[in-house]
This record gives sequence, C-alpha cells and structure tokens, in this order.
Amino acid sequence: MSGRGHLALREAMISTARKMNASGLNQGTSGNLSQRVEEGFLLTPSGMDYDTLVPEDIVLMRFDGSHEGRREPSTEWRIHRDILAGRPEVGAVLHAHSMFCTTLACLRREIPSFHYMVTKAGGEDIRCAPYATFGTEELSRYAVAALEGRKACLLANHGMLALGGDLAGAFKLAVEVETLAAMYWRALQVGEPVLLDRAEMMRVLEKFKTYGQQPEPKG
Repeated sequence: MSGRGHLALREAMISTARKMNASGLNQGTSGNLSQRVEEGFLLTPSGMDYDTLVPEDIVLMRFDGSHEGRREPSTEWRIHRDILAGRPEVGAVLHAHSMFCTTLACLRREIPSFHYMVTKAGGEDIRCAPYATFGTEELSRYAVAALEGRKACLLANHGMLALGGDLAGAFKLAVEVETLAAMYWRALQVGEPVLLDRAEMMRVLEKFKTYGQQPEPKG
C-alpha cells in the first residue's frame, strides 16, 4: 500500500496533531497519535514537526511490529500497538506531554476523586503508571496496566495517554484530563482537596451512561 492509503484518516491525524499543539496540550515534536485501520494502525512519525507533515509521512504499522512508509514510526509505537491490540473498543490513542498532567506525573501522583468529572476517564481515579524509559516494552506494559478499566492515565516523569473510539474522542478526553490535572494542581496549592467517596463516583459513572443528547424517539 502506498503512503496515500486511508488519505482522509491521514489528514485527520495531521489536523488533530496540530490541534494538540495549538491547544497547548502538547509542545514541539513530543507526543504522538494513532488511529486503527483494517491493516493495523496509522501512527505519527518520529521527531517530525506537526506543521510540516503531509499524508505520506504518516506510518502504517501492523500488530507484528512491522511498518511501511517513507518515515520511521514514533518511538512509542509499542504503547499504541499494545493498547489497540488489547482494547477492541479503542479506535485512537493520543499521547502528550501536557503541562499539568506531566507536572503531576513527575510527582508520581494520580488524579484522585477530587471532582466528579474524573469519571470521564472511566473510573474513580486516573492512575499514574510507573516510570520506564520511553519507547520500551516495559513502559508499554506499565501503561496497559494503568489503563485497565480506564480510558486515560498518566505516565510517571513523562506525560499522559488518552483513548477514544476515534481521533475526536481521544482529543476531547485528553483536553478534559489536562483540565482536571490543572484543577487538581491548583487545589493542591491551597491544601489537600476533599475527595468524593467511591459510592458517589460509581453513581456518577452510572449517570454519565445516559448523559447528553439522546436520539429522537422513533415513530
């Protein structure tokens, strides 16, 4: 397959990657983005400025770790491969070095149940995975474990991950998690936030299942 396959998805990935930087979610060439496709997954290339990307620069990867295209894949390809391989409901994975998530990750602090919106990441807290060198199989294992039952996590001394059914969903969740991290960081400057108990977080999780606009009734 040429670098023009899945053209619309490649263009959407470039647009989303640029939004990551424009929104302040990411800086420079850090972070990466993947999108599931029939042959495996598309992945942003290693160390390239998002503003210079063209569709042919997006790398097609397979779940056996092989890839094709004119560029080398992101060094974090294992994280994307292992998440997508183990989570069939996930269509896109976003990794960023967002300011507040990374600040908390450098303190090796999770984001606890200080606010009910923490449940948007799938559970009562947002875990922080242990540290491992970037691009390693060890880091991927830690990330997958931290994401069990969750759609986002922090990576110690590194950054954050957000999962979505598609690129838009992953980006939206990443912005939400970074906002929560900023709120939590600010609350910590004053004192120790009061946490909501597990029963309340479970109630909120249930309520979010039917939150928002519902389909029009038929007939």
